[in-house]
Amino acid sequence: MSVFSHDAFDGHEQVVFCRDAESGLKAIIAIHNTSRGTSLGGCRMWPYANEEEALTDVLRLSRGMTYKSALADLPFGGGKSVIIGNPQTEKTPALFHAMGRFVESLSGRYVVAEDVGISVPDVETMSKETRHVAGITAGGSGDPSPATAFGVFEGIKAAVAFKLGAPDLKGIRVAVQGLGHVGWELCRLLHEAGAQLIVADLNRQQTQRAVEWFDAQVSAPDAIIREAVSVYAPCALGATINDASIGELRCAIVAGSANNQLAEERHGALLRDRGILYAPDYVINAGGVINISHEKRLTGDKPYVKATAFAHVARIGNTLTEIFEIAERKGISSAQAADSLAEQRFKRAGHRKAA
Repeated sequence: MSVFSHDAFDGHEQVVFCRDAESGLKAIIAIHNTSRGTSLGGCRMWPYANEEEALTDVLRLSRGMTYKSALADLPFGGGKSVIIGNPQTEKTPALFHAMGRFVESLSGRYVVAEDVGISVPDVETMSKETRHVAGITAGGSGDPSPATAFGVFEGIKAAVAFKLGAPDLKGIRVAVQGLGHVGWELCRLLHEAGAQLIVADLNRQQTQRAVEWFDAQVSAPDAIIREAVSVYAPCALGATINDASIGELRCAIVAGSANNQLAEERHGALLRDRGILYAPDYVINAGGVINISHEKRLTGDKPYVKATAFAHVARIGNTLTEIFEIAERKGISSAQAADSLAEQRFKRAGHRKAA
């Protein structure tokens, strides 16, 4: 399996393959760029079909974290880790102790937090073996999902104002794909703001709860992308914006929490060609890492204050508006505008570091 010639390889500084026979751990840690500081990113556990699929995911996710931290103006670089396995059936304390030891072996170049398939208690188990963790309850900010959802909510408001000229979300139809921790909290915020919700999730009990709690309509997981709405909010796994789906979209805006929403970079331009405004995923879903960045273990001196952290998260809306304006002015896609702005920031930091 090639790494350097892999399609998703983007000059990553370090890729570590982790294997612990006793616990059965098979994992990959990818550090993309540390020009702005130590790499920070969650650990994902997923039953990947093969190692190639896992490598692709961790390379793309770690790159996204570099761009995410740069546009959130955080003093961190981009890293990510993935554990190959079913989070429903294969979690053990030994597995996470082993993962913690591998994180510790990197001597602080990578700080781990929770992600898809990984809970705060799982990260707390890792912390028994390494101090390079974030987002835990003891001395930390806890589950970052509410902050991520709040950032997406602020981003949707900014996108709706820019694209539709609407002053608020009252009556705005939003299709939320995925009702996990982030998707559910996002639905709550949207409902309180007066939005009309259409939801989809593989868990039928969860969608029924959304009907009862948020007066939501239910769509099938493979049909929600075709719903006639103002906003399509993908909040599950990525790559839902692809060659097959772009022509089926019936929305004005794509703005959700999922990572790597575009199957390929060129799909950002295709969205623009269709007149669909795209809120770049690594910008709109940065609330979790912004929240974590305010923890004392990362600031070094200042204790975590939720109000301060969430005020920082709220600036995601302003950042997106800046990106939309750049894209409109230059006649490029919002994805290209975001990439360009992020690269200016972390490459400039790299030059200063080298000097």
